[in-house]
Amino acid sequence: MSINVGIEVTRADTTALYTLGAVAVVEANGTTPEKHYKYVQYNAATAAAAGVAGEVTYYYLAGGTQDNVVTSDVSDSVNIGAGVLQAALADGEYGWIQTRGPATLTIALTAGADGNALTAVGAGDGTLDVSGLVTDYICAVADDASANEIVCLFPE
Repeated sequence: MSINVGIEVTRADTTALYTLGAVAVVEANGTTPEKHYKYVQYNAATAAAAGVAGEVTYYYLAGGTQDNVVTSDVSDSVNIGAGVLQAALADGEYGWIQTRGPATLTIALTAGADGNALTAVGAGDGTLDVSGLVTDYICAVADDASANEIVCLFPE
């Protein structure tokens, strides 16, 4: 399902306004590149990790990719990056994560340099780390690591 009219990606909802997993495509317009967003539910998980706008989320526990439930607590994830939060989300709230296109994180990468493949494996909460193994799921690429700029390649 693709929605691209009238969405507010920076909005946090206490009840779901869209189908979980809905994808919104914001097309390029000559000055901004195309970006994709996905509607998800946030889970603060064991660490009670706050959902901070501009930080990376991961799919929550086994089945999170099918349930469209995300968390910023990497220890309660399945090491699959989900996307970059567009709003501060409390436990149980609904909102949008960016899954494709360029993004600037509000938190530094755990490690990495420009051009590095990035993964949730080994990352700190809310961020990404350099992929070290062929078995790591690559969910982004460092565009300008020193400025926290990435190119999102998260699953949709």
